[in-house]
Amino acid sequence: MQTVVGYTGGKFDKPTYDDVCSGKTGHSEAVRVSYDPEQTSLKLILQEYWKISAPMFPQILGGPQYRSIIFFNSKEQEAAIRKEKLALEGQLRRKVYTDVLPAKTFYRAEEYHQNYYKKNNAGYCKAR
Repeated sequence: MQTVVGYTGGKFDKPTYDDVCSGKTGHSEAVRVSYDPEQTSLKLILQEYWKISAPMFPQILGGPQYRSIIFFNSKEQEAAIRKEKLALEGQLRRKVYTDVLPAKTFYRAEEYHQNYYKKNNAGYCKAR
């Protein structure tokens, strides 16, 4: 499995961190996860995502670029994601504020954002 930090879902090409933080681009900060479905299931990835995100809140503090969204690349992925989201809502007995949207162009973030938690040991970015 490989991850890359970047920006997606916005209105213009090649946004920078400052552009995205302005709230005017419509981009979200995102992590692109590449995986081999023979080795890891989408369901397992989603289970980990629910643990480290804040899907019970409409917007995470910090700005509009910090919201819970899962972007899909196929109808099969969309169906699987929506199924897992419904299961989580049933388990929690409350709404999960994670949007499920078609993938758009993904722009790799600046190098200082890659593996940010390892470089900065920032508590809010640490994988659990």
